[in-house]
Amino acid sequence: MRCINNRFFSLSISTVLLGSILTGCGSTSYEMAYSPDYPVSSYRIAVSEEAVDTAAPFAADLCVVDGDVVADDLDLSRVSSAALFSLSANETILAKNVYEKLAPASLTKIMTALVALKYGSPDEVLTASANVKITESGAQTVGIKEGDQMTLTQALHLLLINSANDAAVMIAEGVGGSIEGFSELMNQEAKEIGATNSNFVNPHGLTADNHYVTAYDMYLIFNAALEYDLINEIISMPSYTTVYKDKNGNDKEISVNTTNLYLQGEKNAPDAITVIGGKTGTTNAAGHCLIILSRDSAGKPYISVILRADDKDILYQDMTDLLSEIKN
Repeated sequence: MRCINNRFFSLSISTVLLGSILTGCGSTSYEMAYSPDYPVSSYRIAVSEEAVDTAAPFAADLCVVDGDVVADDLDLSRVSSAALFSLSANETILAKNVYEKLAPASLTKIMTALVALKYGSPDEVLTASANVKITESGAQTVGIKEGDQMTLTQALHLLLINSANDAAVMIAEGVGGSIEGFSELMNQEAKEIGATNSNFVNPHGLTADNHYVTAYDMYLIFNAALEYDLINEIISMPSYTTVYKDKNGNDKEISVNTTNLYLQGEKNAPDAITVIGGKTGTTNAAGHCLIILSRDSAGKPYISVILRADDKDILYQDMTDLLSEIKN
């Protein structure tokens, strides 16, 4: 499914039930009654100079998927949602339940990094509050204490490489002033990039009511995050060591390893496919989740995502099978 139509459209906000036939991706048509809760992402509400609200496709070079795109040789029955997108061809290669709202676990941290770099400075120094103490059982932390100080760049490395939930709190409070304030920025950014079927209430993805994404929205969020060189650099790193300061100004050294089993070398991508990096996520509510940036032998980039696999082995087996659908 490839986007070839660059035309924008508008719908009067005063006509709630106005139906419109939209051609936004190849020859596929979409019938849409105006609603801010339309279940297909990528439509944003924009106010014109004439004060008429309109709904417009957020980008002409990204596909809008209106249903499953399947392959006869691929079984994705063990995961709730999955997709594979070609960034160079603007093509949806495979899609399953890409608009189902699901808990994202630590895939949330992609949006956290995106918002942090948009509204913060890599060199700004963050100071940890008492809220960095995470009490949820099994939650990943790196031992940040109240009063510890590090740069946003250091915190982002801990966030994306080791999925540190305490680093997420430190970033959110440092950039957004509070968890609530930062979450508002996350939701604002989601709407701006067209991820209209997502909602964030925290920066880490630990289980919370009304915190959800879709696989398609995760593609949009990850694609936007990859515009930042620092994020590209961090997600490809198998390990990281840094030194920061405690509340008394003493040096504290920390070393972390990636949670991505492809980068660890424990799992192998298909022949001719190179996994550049990505983000893992696991909670009881979300199951096992993974989003990956990869390249084929010609260097063409792809984003693949799986939400809610039953266990880690299924997650990586199905992701490898998904990547096998890339035809070099």
